[in-house]
Amino acid sequence: MHLLQDVCCQELLWGDELEYGVFAVDSEARTIKLSCRGSELLAELNKREMSSLHRCEGCTWHPEYGAWMVEATPRMPFSGYAADLLRVERNMRLRRKRILSVLAPDEIAPTVTCLPTMGVGDFVAPAGPVPGPIANSAAIPDSIINPHPRFGALTANIRARRGSNVDIRVPLYHDSQTPEYESESQCRPRVNGVAAGNEAPVMTAAGAPAVHMDAMAFGMGCCCLQVTFQGRDIDESRFMYDQLAVLSPIMLALSAATPILKGRLVDTDVRWNVISASVDDRTPAELGEATAAVTPDPTLVGGGIRRLLKSRYDSISTYLHYCRRRSDNPMYVLERYNDIPCPVDPAAFNTLTQNGVDPALATHVAHLFTRDPLVIFERGVSEVNDEEETDHFENIQSTNWQTVRWKPPPPRTSPSDPNIGWRTEFRSMEVQLTDLENAAFTVFVVLVTRVILAFDLSLYMPLSKRFFWRMHMAPPAVAAAAAAAASLNGTTNGNAGVDHDHNHSHDHEHDSCNQQDTGFEEMTIEEIMMGKGDYYPGLIPLVHAYLEHIGCDSETGSRVHEYMELLRKRASGELPTAATWMRDFVTSHSEYKQDSVVTPGIALDLMTACRDIGEGRRACAELLGDLAIRPVLPETGYDVLLNSNKVGRAAARGLIAKYTNRHSWDEKHTPLPSAASDKPADADATARLKDRLRLEREPSIAFY
Repeated sequence: MHLLQDVCCQELLWGDELEYGVFAVDSEARTIKLSCRGSELLAELNKREMSSLHRCEGCTWHPEYGAWMVEATPRMPFSGYAADLLRVERNMRLRRKRILSVLAPDEIAPTVTCLPTMGVGDFVAPAGPVPGPIANSAAIPDSIINPHPRFGALTANIRARRGSNVDIRVPLYHDSQTPEYESESQCRPRVNGVAAGNEAPVMTAAGAPAVHMDAMAFGMGCCCLQVTFQGRDIDESRFMYDQLAVLSPIMLALSAATPILKGRLVDTDVRWNVISASVDDRTPAELGEATAAVTPDPTLVGGGIRRLLKSRYDSISTYLHYCRRRSDNPMYVLERYNDIPCPVDPAAFNTLTQNGVDPALATHVAHLFTRDPLVIFERGVSEVNDEEETDHFENIQSTNWQTVRWKPPPPRTSPSDPNIGWRTEFRSMEVQLTDLENAAFTVFVVLVTRVILAFDLSLYMPLSKRFFWRMHMAPPAVAAAAAAAASLNGTTNGNAGVDHDHNHSHDHEHDSCNQQDTGFEEMTIEEIMMGKGDYYPGLIPLVHAYLEHIGCDSETGSRVHEYMELLRKRASGELPTAATWMRDFVTSHSEYKQDSVVTPGIALDLMTACRDIGEGRRACAELLGDLAIRPVLPETGYDVLLNSNKVGRAAARGLIAKYTNRHSWDEKHTPLPSAASDKPADADATARLKDRLRLEREPSIAFY
């Protein structure tokens, strides 16, 4: 990192990642299954992409954990101009067109987090044996794991390190006929594999009936939406990491889209805890569940006995910013707001600090190194030159999945390598049904980063306080002016139960990391997005203020306004989240028996509806309000070449005859009757037929 710490990139570059699942539909049997053709589709998509390199707008396709999944990103990053905000939805629509163009007639690819019936009965095409040697799952065949060695190794090594299958438990939705909630339920047969025969239902730690899952695929098979930003320099990227970490739970809740798991309605709305448990490789001692003294294992980091409070897929445990310009106490942020345990690897921390790495960054990296590597490729250990390559760091970094990820620049080994800067990846959001929604969430997060930097704001609050929010985000001078104005108006905030911060010192050269504030308070998402009282303006009004400040053009501003209105209505409850809409779809379905069971028929109808909404085939005012989705046509996904290949004589004559005898250029492509069978009904029709025959006898173009 020392070699790269001076890397500076003035231009804002950013992009999104969308994940797709491909499902096979059997309308007659009323079933829907995972279609494990991801590798085949990926190869075809990348092949076709090579024919579109003449276009600036394009896509890049990547493998994902599931054999039924693919990931897509823009081919080139978006730039720091307002007009590029409009490119997001266009590129997402292009990606949808292109993936649709390679699907088989019986396949669909709605942008949903997961297949509702995954893990229930015959849900894979083609089917595979259960259990398999990799996942050892009672419900998931190994064939649904991407065949690349990395993904199978991850699955097997997580199981091996923890000493058992993963244990995922999600509270079951309580409906009027849900058998697990009935007093005699322990003696009743279970459905969809939750429990069977006379076995007691699986319970959560809180004692509620649960949907139980035992394989990594249940979590890593969930699709999501992620956004990555390039910071101006290392300091800006670290500051933005902290700010986006505060925003991450808000955006997770606002984008909620996972109300169904393993064929059951669940009492949660998001995928996060499922993925967290699906890759939890902690030993019983690290979990704090060991019932007796444990002998340290020298092959495991920390001996496998150091207490780790979180899975390796979770929220952050430490802020990262280190205010170099605050000479009196550059660790102010960590000391003030890091109020949860953050275990570190002592050897890693000491090595970093002894080599000049500041304590904040050393804490962050040493926290990553409390985890063991999960995948190591042959010739990827001693053969790696740590002076020039970052493979060992990325091995650990890439398997610490947190709500945000700080990404140092990759080393440049030649002058032709791209000049990539310090990046921050925002990882919490769930994928939405339409490109419009996904674009709205992406654009909002991008603009919030600009708002924070341009207006010198801060979202800092103690890490223990989720869904609390700063009452004042502005620097001290601005806050003082607002307080003076409020005093003149005779108003006070007077919030009871507020956790006040009475530290009034500040650094005028860098106010954003040390602002005088009047505390934090719990707010609704609507208040966070739209403001509260006269002391907190709200994120959406700040976005509009920023767009006016930069002089945003009217076309971009108009579309962004529509995006912000969609998010405002989602935050207020005027429009539901995708999770609420899906749950309502299931509970109002004719096959639903108020037992929390999502049958294959219900799953088919739900996924078909999601497909139709995403492709603009079906209006959905209850989800999108007055916004409409233009139809997504896969045949327009690629440009048509103006080629000069010779046309066959018969084909050419037919085409010319078809178009030279049109009554009107408004006519559609309908074939004209042949001369042999035409029986004109009037003189005009007879004249038209004679003209047609004359043209056929005297063509204006000769074909050889």
